[in-house]
Amino acid sequence: MNITFRIKRMAAGVLGMVLLVTATHSYAQSPRTLTLEEAVEMSLKNSKELKLSQTNVDLAGLSIRQIRDNQLPSLSVSASYLRLNTPNVGLKIGQNGNDSTSSSSNLQVHQAMYGMASASLPLFSGFRFKYGLESAHYLEQAAKLDVETNREAIIQNTIAAYSNLYKAKKAVDLVSENLKSERERVTEFTNREKNGLLARNDLMKAKLQESNVELALLDAENDLKVTTVNMDLLLGLPENTAILADSNSFNALKEAGNVMDWEQKALANRKDIAANAIRQKAANADIKVAKADYYPSVALTGGYVALSIPGVVTVPNAMNAGIGVKYDIASLWKSGAKMAEARTRAYQVKTNEEIILDKVHLEVNTAFYNYVLSKRKIDVYAKAVEQADENYRITKNKYNNSLVTTTELLDADVAQVQSKINYEAAKADAIVAYKKLEQVAGVIN
Repeated sequence: MNITFRIKRMAAGVLGMVLLVTATHSYAQSPRTLTLEEAVEMSLKNSKELKLSQTNVDLAGLSIRQIRDNQLPSLSVSASYLRLNTPNVGLKIGQNGNDSTSSSSNLQVHQAMYGMASASLPLFSGFRFKYGLESAHYLEQAAKLDVETNREAIIQNTIAAYSNLYKAKKAVDLVSENLKSERERVTEFTNREKNGLLARNDLMKAKLQESNVELALLDAENDLKVTTVNMDLLLGLPENTAILADSNSFNALKEAGNVMDWEQKALANRKDIAANAIRQKAANADIKVAKADYYPSVALTGGYVALSIPGVVTVPNAMNAGIGVKYDIASLWKSGAKMAEARTRAYQVKTNEEIILDKVHLEVNTAFYNYVLSKRKIDVYAKAVEQADENYRITKNKYNNSLVTTTELLDADVAQVQSKINYEAAKADAIVAYKKLEQVAGVIN
């Protein structure tokens, strides 16, 4: 019994160690580093918005299918059984070439049955099918271009989220490094205060600075958690997945070029411009569909009828075939509103083209000058980092020689850290600004 009990305890202990090691390994697992290209690829693959917009293309394809189905032959079958009271039955029977009506009181009619089948194949419907199918094809093409527009927006959103992740991680790293320095300063000031070499007020200033940096670190860590969750959702990953942005993605900056060239690119490549042009063609086709009401409809028809009234008449098979022509004369005065509606929709699409062009010019100019500004900010912040480092070095030397106050030293330290954070953020913002410029020009990839 004792041996068995010891074996069970040993097995439980080994299992506990395995679980502990596994949990520790899982917790200490290093974050996953993603390049910008990998992040964009994953977001496009897992984007729910892109999948939703794709359904509009599927619906447009189904509209085409419905129009084609309407061109197929139609076939209907019906049958009825009727129970009757006892009616008076008058039969018209030809006698000696003359029709006469006779009443037969001995005919008992209590039921009637009939069945019929009819088929119709449209031959001409005023070009309704032709132009309706043409309009549906145009709308399908426009829906595909809308998907491309949404795809470009998803790429830009992913780049912006990736940039925020990079900035949040850099802020945590820089503030953590600064907090380490602040704690070392507090330790140094505490020893000097104990030896009577420093006023207690200066020690309190250093401790207050340490507390402020701790609060800043808490804010930075919270921002990092939120941006990580946002990035995980965009990439289709579990929301607790740790991700690191590759800093190399923010090193290469391209030349801004000329704003007029970017406008020409936008006019040639914007998917919303192309989609609106296609919708204009669809609207023109819809006008022709509305005109179809002014034309007659021609169809090839055929049918079969079987009738039985017991004791009176039986028609076992009456078949017919021919060509049917239908013309709704009321369409001459009823289709005016339908025509006016189709022309109004075409006018709306045409007017929307002018609105889109104005929007494109504004977006391109805004994105272009924002990118130019972002590049200039990088240069300014780079100089600010050098100036802040030099300022802190000089202030530190002066403080060591009792030429400046503790407040001035702490201010120089804050300025140094803030300049580094601003510089890293400026590099990331510049990449986002350039990708935004590519997006509004319709060439982002």
